[in-house]
Amino acid sequence: MVENEDEYKNEDEYEYEKTIGYYFFKRAGDILFSLIGIIVLSPVMFIVAAAIKLDSKGPAIFSQVRIGLNGKPFKMYKFRSMVSGAEELLDKLKDKNEMTGPMFKMKEDPRVTRVGRFIRKTSLDELPQLFNVIKGEMSLVGPRPNLPREVLKFTKRQRMKLMVKPGLTCYWQVMGRSNIDFDDWMKLDLKYIKDRNTMLDLKLIFKTFKVFFGDDGAR
Repeated sequence: MVENEDEYKNEDEYEYEKTIGYYFFKRAGDILFSLIGIIVLSPVMFIVAAAIKLDSKGPAIFSQVRIGLNGKPFKMYKFRSMVSGAEELLDKLKDKNEMTGPMFKMKEDPRVTRVGRFIRKTSLDELPQLFNVIKGEMSLVGPRPNLPREVLKFTKRQRMKLMVKPGLTCYWQVMGRSNIDFDDWMKLDLKYIKDRNTMLDLKLIFKTFKVFFGDDGAR
């Protein structure tokens, strides 16, 4: 997806090369806490899946191609919150986009189902991504992964976010989500890349729990 992966590797202001210890403990934490989360939340995930199936036609879980570390595409899992064929309906809604930049966001999106509105509000739709974390495609903390069409419109500086593994939560996730425009979202991701360390990751996880049942929109 990224034409030249080296084009954003020489930015001296960002310390990309963290210690081996940081990466070891981050990956170990990802595996441990994801496994615990899957086990503890399995009853919740079963109930959500059943509610989705009862509410509308289609699979309970769907996969969507996102762009990960070094521009590599991967299939990100989510509980389905929209009607089947939602992507095909997007062209008819583009003029109603409420977000700046290449990202599409519409508060009253008619494609969102009744159950979908609830699981988006509570971020329950993101729970299947714990399996992406186990597979090593995502981390618990890191910039939220973008769609291919969004990455194609990144500036050279914005492509720097692809230098780290995407995550379940990040600055953007705990600071307003849909209330933050696209450019500010990218700036927050770059801030995380520059500042990231174990303590920051733990703080973001803690803040995520505090806003888990908030009403700030979803991604």
